[in-house]
Amino acid sequence: MKLLLDTHIWLWSISEPHRLSRRVARELDNPENQLWLSPVSIWETLLLYRKGRIKIFDDFITWVDYALSKVPVNEAPFTLDVARMLPKISLPHADPADLFLVASAAVFDLVLVTADRTLIHAPEISVMAN
Repeated sequence: MKLLLDTHIWLWSISEPHRLSRRVARELDNPENQLWLSPVSIWETLLLYRKGRIKIFDDFITWVDYALSKVPVNEAPFTLDVARMLPKISLPHADPADLFLVASAAVFDLVLVTADRTLIHAPEISVMAN
């Protein structure tokens, strides 16, 4: 299975794995699954860090390198195909990061792993709820 980690799932897998459901933790640890991350999640993490909503033990770039080594992922890049998918996404809110994640999951045929209740019901993609 190809799993796209929502930003909070990625952060929890690095520093708060106890927040992951048993099923999600098991699937993230399964070597047969591929883990994917959008650069949008790194941008979203930077915003959280700058707002003081998350603490990082080092400078941001060093922490990102650490996080990517701790939980190796494939990149789900922001491509023209992802951009073309954006108008087809219907979410009940206008969070740009969520739009990009759903569009990426649709284009790359990924299962979005999330605890976000608004994303769990996104009709365009497959979702694994935490």
